Amino acid sequence: MTIHEHYEATLAPGSAVPTLLCGHCQSTLSRARMFANDGDNRFDIACQIVALCPADDCGALNCCDAAMAKLDNPQSAMQIAS
Repeated sequence: MTIHEHYEATLAPGSAVPTLLCGHCQSTLSRARMFANDGDNRFDIACQIVALCPADDCGALNCCDAAMAKLDNPQSAMQIAS
């Protein structure tokens, strides 16, 4: 079993469209690289939604649960900027 170092994604302050930032390098996390932490995509961390940073020099694994919980409307999760 491999233990992955991970970071906590943050919600970009003052953004008109909900935008998640990498907890390591602050790059915008892409909706295309965000997925449920289950099945074949399972990482061994206690997190329901994970995202991989798209920055070439980063690639960090981010837990998005806390940032997503701060959204006023949970349905807006599908509108995350990418």
